[in-house]
Amino acid sequence: MASCCARDGPSRRTCCSSTSTFLGFSANGCTTRGDARVICAANRKEKLRAAETAPRIVLPALPVAEPAPTVEPPTIAPLERVEEVYRALVLGTRDYVRKSGFTRVVIGLSGGIDSSLVVALAVEALGRENVAGAGMPSPYSSAGTRRDAQRLAKNLGIEFLTISITPILKAYKRSLAKAFKGLKEDVTEENLQARIRGNLLMALSNKFGWLVLTTGNKSEYSVGYTTLYGDMAGGFAVIKDVPKTLVYEVARYVNAHAGREVIPESVFERAPSAELRPDQTDQDTLPPYAELDPILEAYVEEDRGVNDLIARGFAPETVRRVVAMVDRNEYKRRQAPIGVKITPRAFGRDWRLPIVNRFRER
Repeated sequence: MASCCARDGPSRRTCCSSTSTFLGFSANGCTTRGDARVICAANRKEKLRAAETAPRIVLPALPVAEPAPTVEPPTIAPLERVEEVYRALVLGTRDYVRKSGFTRVVIGLSGGIDSSLVVALAVEALGRENVAGAGMPSPYSSAGTRRDAQRLAKNLGIEFLTISITPILKAYKRSLAKAFKGLKEDVTEENLQARIRGNLLMALSNKFGWLVLTTGNKSEYSVGYTTLYGDMAGGFAVIKDVPKTLVYEVARYVNAHAGREVIPESVFERAPSAELRPDQTDQDTLPPYAELDPILEAYVEEDRGVNDLIARGFAPETVRRVVAMVDRNEYKRRQAPIGVKITPRAFGRDWRLPIVNRFRER
């Protein structure tokens, strides 16, 4: 780029450039003007001024703060174990039903302790107007259990429906007579009764939009003392994580909390039974619950093996039998409704057992 410069006075030099679009700053203090003339400051000196001293500002001292009053933290007494379980079951049931969009629920009332507790919890959670009970007696239902189911419904002030399954059971047997010719009745006919009841409850659910609450407890789910598509049929399993012995304790609390006999005393006194055959009791198939529940707690919740349980003093044959039943019935538990968790390890997310496997601890 051609350029020419001429001195313009003692301290300034004027330069011209052939390119008028150049604009820049040089290190010696030159700058280019819009007319392409470069103005340079030569031998220019400036004196630096000394830093001025700012006036000192003095703030007044802060007043002495008054000591904050001592605030005692609120004292919250821990809940007694059974009351805590009761409250958890009520809260869990209320939350699930309402947040799922349901208004009313229905429970099959057999006159036994499990269904009695579930319906009482449902009334506490949802209100009596939102709970219906269904009695579904069979030829094997005793007069005592029928009476207790009706008394319980009256004590709670809920709607109670009675639907006999006897004619339906007879129709099933007639339909299967040819296929079952020459064979004795066994658990097949027992399970038919449970599945008829499950169908009736689901029919009520479909027709009226009610949610079916199932009544199986943790002891029964553990050993498979339940019927797929029968008493397991429903949308929410309220007490599926409550062992049988604890069911009785919480049921006692229901009456104490109400200050009256909500659940009839005869329900507590009667031996637990599914009433699927004459004179049947749970202990025909299972060890006594007072013996069964500690074994289940140690095996399921504490990861104790067979040898550990035997070392604790449990009968070896009982231990092996119970453990085998637990391992064998995982397929049933995987098909059960969800429910409230109240123990350290509930079946489902907490429990990781292969559905089928050949391992058996000896």
